[in-house]
Amino acid sequence: MNAPLRAGTLTGAQPVQDDTLLIYAPVPLHRDAQGGLMVEAQAVNGLRLWAANFARVIVMMPLSPDPAPVGWVPVADTGSKLDRVRFEALPMAYRPDQFLRQLPATRRRIAALIAEARWLSFAIGGLFGDWGAVAGFTAKAMDRPFAVWTDRVESEVVRRSAHVGPWKERLRARLTHRPMARLERAVIRRASLGLFHGKETYDAYAPFASGPAEIVHDIHIAPDDHLAPQRLAMKAGAAAEGPLRIVYAGRADPMKGPLDWIEVLERLAAMDVDFHARWLGDGSERPEMLARVAKAGLQSRVEMPGFVNDRTEILEELRRAHVFQFCHLTPESPRCLIEALASGCPIAGYTSAYPADLIAAHGGGVLVPLGDTAALARELAALSADRARLSRLILKASADGAPFTDEHVFQHRSEVIRRHLG
Repeated sequence: MNAPLRAGTLTGAQPVQDDTLLIYAPVPLHRDAQGGLMVEAQAVNGLRLWAANFARVIVMMPLSPDPAPVGWVPVADTGSKLDRVRFEALPMAYRPDQFLRQLPATRRRIAALIAEARWLSFAIGGLFGDWGAVAGFTAKAMDRPFAVWTDRVESEVVRRSAHVGPWKERLRARLTHRPMARLERAVIRRASLGLFHGKETYDAYAPFASGPAEIVHDIHIAPDDHLAPQRLAMKAGAAAEGPLRIVYAGRADPMKGPLDWIEVLERLAAMDVDFHARWLGDGSERPEMLARVAKAGLQSRVEMPGFVNDRTEILEELRRAHVFQFCHLTPESPRCLIEALASGCPIAGYTSAYPADLIAAHGGGVLVPLGDTAALARELAALSADRARLSRLILKASADGAPFTDEHVFQHRSEVIRRHLG
């Protein structure tokens, strides 16, 4: 467990490298049947982009004992993409007893890795087993400047979950959300730089930063993934007729508001709006969603194919859809909204700082108060009735999504790290 796991050719402990980046990412590693490492496919792209901006990258990740889920790929199959990336597998220790048992040795190991790198950036989120927070405290004790990164207000997400789900999960949420918030703020205060994905997390965490804080993004949309101008024009023109095509792509978890999403469709049906909707994704709420669809008699108008592994297929769904309907209930910065805009798919959902900031320049969407399913249904019905407005909104959505590419956002984050941690 203590030996480094490498994708490239780096060997042994090394002195501080002039351009080595050390990061912690909470996305778990897994092993295949032969013992080889497996990493999430999207994480491969992120690590590739980090390596494009730094000479070497060391990435710490927790190692899960479970079989790899769909979407994980063997590190050995990544070829030259990760030849300057070294994996360091940390123990997965989310129970208090596991964490306390693993803490001394893991902290020493993290300190040794910090000594190898010039640039430090740690993702945080959670309580027990949050090695990003441990890395932050360790770096501060070593008098090393570091960046802290997060893409959602984890403690607030947990606080809001204290009212849903099984009683054990509710109790755990009630007991942990306050110490989780204190831990988040303690690490952020000690960081030399705060990197907060989207305005939602920036507004929540920037007041606690003692150093610079910046809004950054963590997306995986290549320039070629954006809807081409010719196809965008065809989409805007074709929106003049046919049923209103609605889509969502993401987990069917309570924080995503899936039952609100279904309620909006029920309201549209009651208003005699001609629509066709698809939810791409699996999750704990999917059975109840399917039951609601059946009860409302919407099986021919609402499709829920479950988890879709093919990213190209997901992007094609977004490119075909007229509207990306979302009902997110917790403060986070979901990447799916940016992917929708880049696909010329206007966003329509509950307002918060993040989506409002995304469409501030061109207005490529419509937003309603949190939880107001009636208002959201009225907005969608109005778009269905006014196809000229819908066509204009498609063009505006594409304009709002234009600045977002994976190469640009990773280069920006790398430049910010160099500027503030140099």
